Amino acid sequence: MPYSLDSRYTSGLTDTPRPTLVFEPQRLVHHLGTRVVLASETFQHTGSFKFRAAMHVARHVPHRRILAASSGNFGQALAAACTLLDKSSLIVMPASAAKVKVEAIRSYGGEIDFVDTRVTTRATRVMELRHAHPEAYVASAYDDPLVIAGNSSLGVELADRLPEECDTVIVPIGGGGLASGVIEGLRRAGRRIDVVAAEPAMANDAARSLRAGEIVANPTEPQTLADGARTLSIGQHNWPILQSGLREIIEVPEPEIAEAVRLLFSTAHLKAEPTGALAVAALLTAPDRFRDRTVCCVISGGNVDTGLYLRLLDF
Repeated sequence: MPYSLDSRYTSGLTDTPRPTLVFEPQRLVHHLGTRVVLASETFQHTGSFKFRAAMHVARHVPHRRILAASSGNFGQALAAACTLLDKSSLIVMPASAAKVKVEAIRSYGGEIDFVDTRVTTRATRVMELRHAHPEAYVASAYDDPLVIAGNSSLGVELADRLPEECDTVIVPIGGGGLASGVIEGLRRAGRRIDVVAAEPAMANDAARSLRAGEIVANPTEPQTLADGARTLSIGQHNWPILQSGLREIIEVPEPEIAEAVRLLFSTAHLKAEPTGALAVAALLTAPDRFRDRTVCCVISGGNVDTGLYLRLLDF
């Protein structure tokens, strides 16, 4: 049975996404030697950009039950969106999922089915559950036109709110739903701006795909620190958008991901999860590529376990 909503999580929750927080952290700019503007989705409903997509999906499908796989952020967002619209959600999660994300899904009213990703993939388990719940809509966290359309609202916002001199947006990439949405939103708004993706080097299927000119999958879910990028491959629906709209993909080593989390905390007073910090990690990895640019880094979310966060901050 679904868990009851917890008012600690649902206070102020509405079915309309919050505007992203756009600001220029001077200490981070000084540290990096590059003009950086942050667009933070850490204050979005459910703590990440995923609410944009999840609400768009839940609102536009007629099904009363939605089934999805998630490392946590899409699951939280979908659970909240479904509850707001009087629908139910069933989320397939890795058994190793962050505790804070598990608790949040339950508190937003979602059900969870855990899977050991060393034995079977989340996608395989979703297909098994689909047979048990034929009435459900199966939503991909990234490979779904409704997801891309929901995420495009962030691109539209950035087109309107970024300074005119901003010529590059860096977005984290896992499955590609955020990057493709931002590309589509910027295009729709008529804003010409380069879009660069930041991907963990140990989960670099998107970068390999871009080089190969076709989708290249990881053999297993990569155990990168950036758990939101632990995907097998980018999606069929977002691939043509990414292929035509990305200027490049920066492959980020794990130490730079951890350092980006620390930098955002110490210089921008911003709590970011490792996946959310990938854009700043890209600046640390390839600083010379952005030295003379004005760069917007999309901080995609801030849902991270307290214990892991403290270890990353070296407290």
